[in-house]
Amino acid sequence: MTTVTFRSEGSRLTGLEMKGHSGYAPQGEDIVCAALTSAIRLVECACNDVLGLEAPVKVRDKDASISFKLPNGLGQTHEKTCQTLLAALLVHCVQLAEEYPENITVLEV
Repeated sequence: MTTVTFRSEGSRLTGLEMKGHSGYAPQGEDIVCAALTSAIRLVECACNDVLGLEAPVKVRDKDASISFKLPNGLGQTHEKTCQTLLAALLVHCVQLAEEYPENITVLEV
């Protein structure tokens, strides 16, 4: 089971952590894990490579996890863009969890 936990402070999404293999298929062939990982990487690339932010990303193979955290003090434009990206990622993850309820859990904390 893969758990995706979105973190927030008030109404501001601050980041997320994805942990565990979905179990849909063997590791390396799992389309559910690939879909989640690709979506998270897209948001990370948009924030860091396109917008030029320094949002820390940690990838740990030993526990199959990825974490992503927005920095504080973003300007108004970057903040709005990042909130839109994270909100879209949240919706995407929830939709995937609805399609694969035995493989994905989405939490908001």
